[in-house]
Amino acid sequence: MKKILIFAAAASSVMAAMPASFAHGVMRSDAELIKVLHTAAPAVIVDHATIMNMGDDGKMKVIQQGTNGWTCMDPGSHGNGETMCADKAAMAWADSWQNKKPPTAAIGFMYMLNGDSGVSNTDPYDTSPAPTPTNNWVQTGPHVMIVGTDAKGMIESYPKDAKADSSQPYVMWPGTPYEHLMIPVK
Repeated sequence: MKKILIFAAAASSVMAAMPASFAHGVMRSDAELIKVLHTAAPAVIVDHATIMNMGDDGKMKVIQQGTNGWTCMDPGSHGNGETMCADKAAMAWADSWQNKKPPTAAIGFMYMLNGDSGVSNTDPYDTSPAPTPTNNWVQTGPHVMIVGTDAKGMIESYPKDAKADSSQPYVMWPGTPYEHLMIPVK
């Protein structure tokens, strides 16, 4: 039970701190979400992960208790949904980012095999719902992410262009405490 509360607290913290544009995304039934999550990460991850869904009250709720240390969810950002599965270290990193705390050191891994709907590549807190002349918008298809400050040595060998080429590995949010490696998989 304590583990459920820790995952729920981390996911709720991440979701509560998200910009308002993230709160009005895709709402899915629990069954629909689980089905979609099976396209966002390998089944062996999803089948044994803690799965969180947005409740009618706008708060995250556990719909499946996991046993493998992963958390899967759909924050529903930008109206398209952005299904993801993150290991424990990646969830801690996301909590740090959302709550503007120093990022965690531990290397974390996230699956986003359905891609994302786009975001600023240079400002971790940009809330624009679409590209602007200055926000260096990037949209990445199916990808995985490596996060955490201990990954810095690895990240240094990848492009850190403000206008990233999302068809190849690149660093998102370069030069910020939350820079991380984006690795397209298709």
